[in-house]
Amino acid sequence: MDWNGWGPRLSVDGQATGRTTLHAGGAITTVLPNLFQDNFISGTLPFSATPYITALPGTPIPFADAVELPSFPVPYTTVGQPLFPGGRTTAVAPNTPLDLPRFENQLTALTPGRQLQLLSLFGMERDFRNGYIGSTTAGIDHDFGAGVKFNAAYVATVGVHLPRIAYPNSFAGASPGFAPLTVFGAAGQVTGGVGPASLMSSGSHSTYHALQAGLTKNWGRAGSGLQVSYTYSKSLDDTSSPFPSTGGSAGTILQAPPQNPWNYAAEKGPSTFDVTHAFSLSLIMALPLDRAGFLRPLGSKLTAGWQVLNITTLLSGSPFSVFSGVQQTGAGAGGADRPDQVAQPDFSTSRAVREDYFGRGAGNASFFAVPIGVEGGTGPNQGRFGSLGRDTFRGPPFHNADFALIKDTGFGRRGGSEAFNLQFRAEFFNVFNLVNFGLPANIVRGSGFGIVNHTAGTSRQIQFSLKLLY
Repeated sequence: MDWNGWGPRLSVDGQATGRTTLHAGGAITTVLPNLFQDNFISGTLPFSATPYITALPGTPIPFADAVELPSFPVPYTTVGQPLFPGGRTTAVAPNTPLDLPRFENQLTALTPGRQLQLLSLFGMERDFRNGYIGSTTAGIDHDFGAGVKFNAAYVATVGVHLPRIAYPNSFAGASPGFAPLTVFGAAGQVTGGVGPASLMSSGSHSTYHALQAGLTKNWGRAGSGLQVSYTYSKSLDDTSSPFPSTGGSAGTILQAPPQNPWNYAAEKGPSTFDVTHAFSLSLIMALPLDRAGFLRPLGSKLTAGWQVLNITTLLSGSPFSVFSGVQQTGAGAGGADRPDQVAQPDFSTSRAVREDYFGRGAGNASFFAVPIGVEGGTGPNQGRFGSLGRDTFRGPPFHNADFALIKDTGFGRRGGSEAFNLQFRAEFFNVFNLVNFGLPANIVRGSGFGIVNHTAGTSRQIQFSLKLLY
């Protein structure tokens, strides 16, 4: 599915004037699958099963202070033959069907209280294929002279057939009507079939559009340079990662399964890594202290070889979703249901309580309504899917400035140059000690909703080092 290795690329460059160059190009590139990420076969049935038992009335689970190996039934094919000939898993022929009902019934018979074991399935969709990236660019480069150069470009990228997880049987605890692979009795109780199923698919899609501009200025004789870049962009997708992820702190979810496992289109929104505005400035400047008359008595060993470096980064806030923390429908509890928005929050980190990003403290949940107990609702809470979209809000911006002071001192002779160079570095990360707030807790019925409980970067860090170059 990768055109036998062909990846078409086309680029055109033309000189408009003596100092101006125009360029444009495009490419289609195959995205090879991530075998570690996309392999949903070897870690599931029939090679791996995770049954569990719970204590029920009349069926206690005895306490044990030693490891007890469980007893598992022998899996069979649908024609009654052992699935693993001679007990060897490598001897299974391709596309051999497993008699799943028989295996589950045998497993149930071994379970205290004969608890029904609906096993979760993982696999690959039959039409899983390689994805591809289509990219285009058109831009201009201009040399103003005197070491000043400017460039600007429009950049667009589209990702097609990217990996995502499909949920053909909804999530754990799904009700009749939402779990077609599960068998229910007349009273709605589970009597057999399959539990939650996760299939790696290639149905995701993404787009990226950006204006990228940059300006450079070099002072060759002074040994100094300046580089400024700015990007205005938008990245959209229906999932930024096949797997759920968090922001590294309790209460903040970055990526979740779809609210509605049967409607991935409703997940279309900004990517979790989308940054609308990105500005950076890099400066390197030589300090000609050896030219200062009042410092010459100190000698060139002390006054020569000094330079400063600075990298400043300014980013707009990252997107985040708000989740209800409640199972709202009969689709099960594995998704991340979103509420309805009933008021517009005033986001800020400049209030008296700076970490209260939503501004109402214990009342932050009042901006939203969880649609449960509604007419026509489904599931144990008789609810529906929320109307709030994915990644609809933006977190605090990120500002950072790093600074370094460097001194190079040469000594010794080797031929016509110095044999050794001793470099001293004093580096200041986040030199102004700016507090960059992370994303707030985003579960309405969770702890500390709307409160930022972590930072997006470190406090000021200072380090000194000596490096010998020879």
